[in-house]
Amino acid sequence: MNILLAEVDRGINVETIGGPLGGYYLLLAAMNAVAALYLWRRKNAPGWALVWLVVSMAFVIMAPLAMSGDPDWVPRRPLWFRSLTMVLSGKNGAIVYSVGTFAAMAFMFYFRRFFVKPMVAWTIFNVALFVMGISAVDKEFQGIIGKPDNVPIVMLVFLLGFFTWLATAKAVKNDERMANGEPPLEKLDAEKVLVWPDLVYTELICMIALTALLLVWGILLKAPLEPPANPVKTPNPSKAPWYFLGLQEMLVYFDPWYAGVVLPSVVIFGLMAIPFLDFNKQGNGYYTINQRKFSYLTFQFGFLVLWITLIILGTFLRGPNWNFFAPFEHWDPHKVEVLNNVDLSQWFWNGLLNRSLPKAAPGSGAGVELGYIILREAPGIIALVLYFALLPPLLATTVFRKYFVKLGFLRYILMSNLLLLMMTLPLKMVLRWVFNLKYIVHIDEYFLNF
Repeated sequence: MNILLAEVDRGINVETIGGPLGGYYLLLAAMNAVAALYLWRRKNAPGWALVWLVVSMAFVIMAPLAMSGDPDWVPRRPLWFRSLTMVLSGKNGAIVYSVGTFAAMAFMFYFRRFFVKPMVAWTIFNVALFVMGISAVDKEFQGIIGKPDNVPIVMLVFLLGFFTWLATAKAVKNDERMANGEPPLEKLDAEKVLVWPDLVYTELICMIALTALLLVWGILLKAPLEPPANPVKTPNPSKAPWYFLGLQEMLVYFDPWYAGVVLPSVVIFGLMAIPFLDFNKQGNGYYTINQRKFSYLTFQFGFLVLWITLIILGTFLRGPNWNFFAPFEHWDPHKVEVLNNVDLSQWFWNGLLNRSLPKAAPGSGAGVELGYIILREAPGIIALVLYFALLPPLLATTVFRKYFVKLGFLRYILMSNLLLLMMTLPLKMVLRWVFNLKYIVHIDEYFLNF
């Protein structure tokens, strides 16, 4: 027991965080007090007002405890919570994180009518802020979220959650109204305003407010400037800017030509193709999910699951040597993950058939060598041909039958192949983590790896 307590004490740092953390709890208290007053005066909900008033008082009590700087009194994350988050460490952490985020988003989408309720969303928001507060005492967690580079990313995560909730709440409300034969909310407020002065004045005010915010931000938060580049001492981990972290994560699973060129180009090309592919005229000018469910799910999966979660993963969970680290785990540069990554050709010839890889005899011509390369990589080539050539017609006769009829052959082939290319990322991630599969096709002789 003493060893466990010593472990907790080594992970606590209250000297520098006590004052700011106390102010943080006071801010949460004021926020919930305002919410309680709003519910009591405007919404006539005294029950909920009392609940959030109690929560506000709890944060008021926590504020001086945090400011005391005494490790015995400062609210902090319990040991079991740290142990629970350790499932995000190492190779298994990648599986848990990715599967968990996808399952959580699917669950919240299915029960969206429950999660868009204001009190449910406010509760989740408070729980997230409370967990971040009790976790901020941990010195490892402090070091991650307190980096000047990462502070705006933490704020962006909350802003993204808010605007996603707001748009979903409006869409759910419109879907309920249209199911009852009523027009969407946007149709009720169709009054037009002039660009001048209405829009220009609003933009001017926003510009001034944002400039003031950036000035205060620049004064209070130190710029994340690193020492001059030194070729004999590179940062570990060496991370791209936050908006490229998703791209950097893709480089773990694909060669640069695919992750850095093909996939971004496909994203741009896919966005350009949307007007050509979109045959659904509903949902223009108002929020809805039911009328555009396929488009909505495709966008949310691509944006939230395949991009935003990768940015969060690369920012907070990728540490030295690009290993996975849990939120409260020390970023040890000596941590080494022993992974025996294999290619599909190795698995097929060495593992399944118990034979060596086909190889041309020394001195063979270029044609013979190319033939042996194709034979060696035949399992992967066949798998890719089946994936891109067999799946589209199979889907056209089953899941996407309606889309095939409405789109026609050419537009359907374009749409299905764009979707299949998008799905190569999560499929390759799963194959890497579960089966240690490095390449499906590995033709290093011609720098063609997939």
